[in-house]
Amino acid sequence: MRRSKSGVTRSGQGRRRAVRSKKKTAALRPQTAGTKTSRPKTSRSKPARRPAIRAIAITRRMGPRYREILTREALQFLAALHHAFEPRRRRLLADRAARQKRFDAGELPDFLPGTQAIRARDWRIAPIPADLGDRRVEITGPVDRRMVVNALNSGANIYMADFEDANAPTWANNIEGQINLKDRWAGRLDFTDKASGKRYALGQRPAVLVVRPRGWHLPEKHLTVDGRPISGALFDFGLYFFHNARAAIAQGSGPYFYLPKLETHQEARLWNDVFVFAQERLGIPQGTIKATVLIETLPAAFEMDEILWELRDHITGLNAGRWDYIFSFVKKFAKNKNFVLPDRGQVVMGKAFLGNYAALLVRTCHRRGAFAMGGMAAQIPVKNDEKANQEAFAKVRADKEREVREGHDGTWVAHPALVPVAKEVFGRLMPRPNQLDKIPGVTVTRDMLLQLHEGQKTEEGFRLNIRVGVQYVAAWLGGRGAVPIYNLMEDAATAEISRAQIWQWLKYGATLSNGRKVTPAFFRKALKEEMQRVKAELGVQVYSRSRFPEAIRLFSRLSLSKNFAEFLTIPAYRLIK
Repeated sequence: MRRSKSGVTRSGQGRRRAVRSKKKTAALRPQTAGTKTSRPKTSRSKPARRPAIRAIAITRRMGPRYREILTREALQFLAALHHAFEPRRRRLLADRAARQKRFDAGELPDFLPGTQAIRARDWRIAPIPADLGDRRVEITGPVDRRMVVNALNSGANIYMADFEDANAPTWANNIEGQINLKDRWAGRLDFTDKASGKRYALGQRPAVLVVRPRGWHLPEKHLTVDGRPISGALFDFGLYFFHNARAAIAQGSGPYFYLPKLETHQEARLWNDVFVFAQERLGIPQGTIKATVLIETLPAAFEMDEILWELRDHITGLNAGRWDYIFSFVKKFAKNKNFVLPDRGQVVMGKAFLGNYAALLVRTCHRRGAFAMGGMAAQIPVKNDEKANQEAFAKVRADKEREVREGHDGTWVAHPALVPVAKEVFGRLMPRPNQLDKIPGVTVTRDMLLQLHEGQKTEEGFRLNIRVGVQYVAAWLGGRGAVPIYNLMEDAATAEISRAQIWQWLKYGATLSNGRKVTPAFFRKALKEEMQRVKAELGVQVYSRSRFPEAIRLFSRLSLSKNFAEFLTIPAYRLIK
């Protein structure tokens, strides 16, 4: 191996672009932005001091325009983030593993006695920017160019550009997504449909852009710093912030983010310190970054006040991420026979632990002046079946009516055609931009957050989990993260719920409503039969072109494993490029 003067390391296996720097990280200053109300004292950890020398290696080919994103300065910024925060990220992931062991041993989550003062005192988050003041309808989706253009032009208030569950994190998807978002702020975002030749460009009043990076648990294997993969969260956040923060501010907006999969307020504190570090390094005023946190894990539901507190200078609200929340509930209690859920189709909002956690979210947010965002309506238009299409729209309408009556300030949809439906509901029932003044008087206890949904475990529900789960994994391995399956827009949360529920039913030998017992033999038989059904539904050619063999092996291995795998996407990530 030899290093050229241009900084490119060459070997027989390919090329790696390396960047070195000797600059030192500026020390973090305490934050002063936000409200001036009296607040309980909490400790804020400073990032670890980084080594003076660092090397970055890119392990994939550089496609067209990739160098616009992977500039020397941007890579140095990523390396600075990595060295400042990677040790803490690893410690927090170790804390997650230790906490899961306690849950496996029978411990139940509860509100933290040590942070009672934060929950009891009166305080509010920092003021919310004007362009985030009306969030009644948010559309979410992956970061491919067509989706970015259509979502920004959809008429929604907000477009959440997703590098997480709706994105299969291939190297091409991630970098081209960054190019698309940079083009939005540079005024050169357009798209030409290859089939029709029609050109689509950004409209006059695009939705406000909010970006969701990956969670703390996911790596970006295609870029290493000193031989270690960088955090996917820092990679996604760092590139978007570095290239677009100043342009967004200059155009009357700002660098806005959705933060997924947080489990504790310590993880929120890590994000806050990342924001402080990034703003200081780029010379951007503290508090400019704004974020919304998805409450989509069971532990986070017990720390909503604390999460808002840690991010109080940068946060705008919390979102009820229902699908991943169901997955988290199953995962945290995977080895507790007292918490086995019925068919996932019977675990619905407005009831039991889902209804109670949504009520607590609204109350917590509005007490602190933060937005309480509703969750995803996964329905999409049904082609060539007007009756089914109207039924899908009616489900969305009913779901959004429930959310606005519960006190939510906005909601999510997965398809541009659903934007008018959600807008009509929120415009009719909540004509103001938000309802922050609506503070429910409900008191939500630990037992209420753990209240099981009633329902049956059915063979059709078991088989549906197999069909949907394997189809999604096959699509994800093929580079698609948002996948229409049975008239729903599915993302990674669906596959996670499906395989988690199968694993739990197998572990406890659940008896289905028809008397059949769930065993490994029955799972293997059902898997074979359901894949034949999927092949018939998709057609042999489509099925054969997809990565079903790998998806079947992975889904089967995780479902039958002795130990519950924390995330399906971690082993699946090893199978994509």
